[in-house]
Amino acid sequence: MIVNHLPSHVGIAIVGGGPVGALVAERLQAAGHSVLAIEAKLTAPTDPRALALSWASRETLMRGGLWDDALAPTAIERVRVSQAGTLGRTELSAEELGLPVLGFVVGYDKLAALALEQLKSGKVPLALGYSVTDIRRLERYAEITLAGPAGETAITADLVILADGGKLVGLLDDITQTVKPYQQHAILARITPSQPHRGIAYERFADDGPLALLPSGDDFNLVWTQTPEQAQERQALSDEAFLAAVEARFAGRVAGFTRVGERASWPLALKTLDSVVGRRVALIGNAAQTLHPVAGQGLNLGLRDAETLADLLAGVPGNRVGEAATLARYAKLRSRDAGRVTAFTDSLIHLFESPNPLLKHVRSLGLALLDHVGPLRRGFARRMVYGAR
Repeated sequence: MIVNHLPSHVGIAIVGGGPVGALVAERLQAAGHSVLAIEAKLTAPTDPRALALSWASRETLMRGGLWDDALAPTAIERVRVSQAGTLGRTELSAEELGLPVLGFVVGYDKLAALALEQLKSGKVPLALGYSVTDIRRLERYAEITLAGPAGETAITADLVILADGGKLVGLLDDITQTVKPYQQHAILARITPSQPHRGIAYERFADDGPLALLPSGDDFNLVWTQTPEQAQERQALSDEAFLAAVEARFAGRVAGFTRVGERASWPLALKTLDSVVGRRVALIGNAAQTLHPVAGQGLNLGLRDAETLADLLAGVPGNRVGEAATLARYAKLRSRDAGRVTAFTDSLIHLFESPNPLLKHVRSLGLALLDHVGPLRRGFARRMVYGAR
């Protein structure tokens, strides 16, 4: 519900109208809190990324009214993980977990558009076209300065939730962000297989960087991680040469490809905080942590941030939502899941990037062990679906 006049004070101000921000706003509004969502962009951004959403994330989005057939989701029934040049491989399946599917692939732009439309037409008050230029936090409230159509204005809130992707972290003097560049770029492209994908996703650890194939409609969405120099070279390849390069790295595990669409590339980095809470503020989603795409855990982790915070605040009186004890409880609830998933994703990059033959053999044995020990494999799959909670 777009508001024409901003309130002078709200209980909870949520900055960011993407999927994570919209989810926590919808949940807190339904719990009876005084909420204001703030989104600077009038329309959802164009974004070529594909999202691998776990079954648990799909259930979370459904509960928040953020799941619709318009997303055109493609089911992931199995995930095949392998390392090039070795026999090491494993397969994760929905049947082993007693689930209909492991998850779904959707376009980020479609999910972002659905989230923004839900905010525009739903019950949550939405300050659309307003950007936050300053956050001043005092003992009993926070003051937010907004720049909008009529100039700057200020409102106060008991609690500010940042779901803005990390744009405003620099305004917080009690939270420090650490950025770890991977010296890698990810190439994204839509690629058509010569045979139906049958709902199978692939993670392939090649010598020059990991590749992921996510089923999307009749095609795959390819995410190929490599050095910036390699990414530039492969961006310049002809379609035929690019397809041949991808096919060579899957070494017969995929039948082949017939077409590749437009290619995009972007740099990769790990961004973490020394704390996801500060005075009168909590950070969720990519504002709290930005991960490497290798395991497809970024948005899944962010949705669990939003769900955990919403569940906690649903039982907290409005005048206590921004208190230090409440925020400390949220930070403790999220520390295990966020810490383990972040460490796991980061360690995968370092574990599989070394060309050392001995280490390559050890990695192969690890995948074989995962494949042959059912409880270990199922435990790993559950963490991919539900997180480390």
